[in-house]
Amino acid sequence: MSDAQQTLNRDSVIIRTSIIGIAANIFLSAFKATVGIISHSIAITLDAVNNLSDAGSSIITIIGTKLAGKQPDKEHPWGHGRAEYLSAMVISVIILYAGITSLVESVKKIINPQTPDYSAASLIIVAIAVIVKIVLGRYVKNTGQRVKSDPLINSGTDAMNDAVISASTLGAAVIFLITGLSLEAWLGAVISVIIIRSGIEMLRGTISDLLGHRVSQETVAAVRDTLMELPEIQGVFDIIFHDYGPDRLNCSVHAEVPHTLTALEIDQLERTAALEVYSKHGIILTAMSIYAMNEENEEFCRIRDEISRIALSHDHVIQVHGFSVNNERKTIQFDMIVDFEVKDRISVYDHVVAEIREEYPEYEVLCTLDTDFSVSE
Repeated sequence: MSDAQQTLNRDSVIIRTSIIGIAANIFLSAFKATVGIISHSIAITLDAVNNLSDAGSSIITIIGTKLAGKQPDKEHPWGHGRAEYLSAMVISVIILYAGITSLVESVKKIINPQTPDYSAASLIIVAIAVIVKIVLGRYVKNTGQRVKSDPLINSGTDAMNDAVISASTLGAAVIFLITGLSLEAWLGAVISVIIIRSGIEMLRGTISDLLGHRVSQETVAAVRDTLMELPEIQGVFDIIFHDYGPDRLNCSVHAEVPHTLTALEIDQLERTAALEVYSKHGIILTAMSIYAMNEENEEFCRIRDEISRIALSHDHVIQVHGFSVNNERKTIQFDMIVDFEVKDRISVYDHVVAEIREEYPEYEVLCTLDTDFSVSE
């Protein structure tokens, strides 16, 4: 199946799932609104409003999927995949707004309470709603995870939360019928807080996607292992990923290769590496920078190993790579990664470089403070 066909298939799955979600939520919203108004139940009425917002979320998911599926153009050569993250963010904001609005209404009802009037029919409808929401939530979330769609995952998670909320509403109704104690307004407040919390968590996740977060260590390890299978590559470092939407990952790497490789051999190696990474992982290898390693030179290996020992003896130094020794110019060059967790990375860098310069006073030590793109767990 071609990339275009895979994209179309994924989009059709998302749209079909969203349409099912729209139909189910409109159905539930109508029933709950009717029951809530008849029984004077603020919790059921708010639950109906929440279902209606869920239907709106599914509509936004469809719009975002359509926008994300647009072909690349002159202004957006990497496509429009991040539109899906924007739609997920809009859904998060809608959920957050619904929660805040519900909380305000619940507080009003706490101040000016109304006695609910439940019927057997209303309780049966709420029970049916719980079952429908559980089934719908699992279906939408599982589909979202399968096709890597954040909007669907958010909608499915929200539906599962709704099932818990509806079950709580049912429990409050039973308590009222048995004891006469009305917990409606207080339950509405609890529901609102749950909705607000869910909205904040979803919003945080989508903002992280838009800003660009670290990919999983499994993805990093998979790409590194694939490249290390090529016999010419002796080491892989600085794997930098760029996320242009779900299933639209690009990356670049630095690779250590024997210094004896010709330009033609390096060209063929880069082409083979790009093909292997894409065919196995669906990730576009946009660039591969080369570190020329002279393993046959004993002096080179001795200096490299000693500098690595010195640097890695410091707790916050994660990795040293990209060695180059020029005996004619008397220069030593390498990259050093210092952990993000340390408060003053520059201070650690300065201390390590000073120690290495003291060990090799006859050389000019040129060290680059590298960024931990994909090394730490």
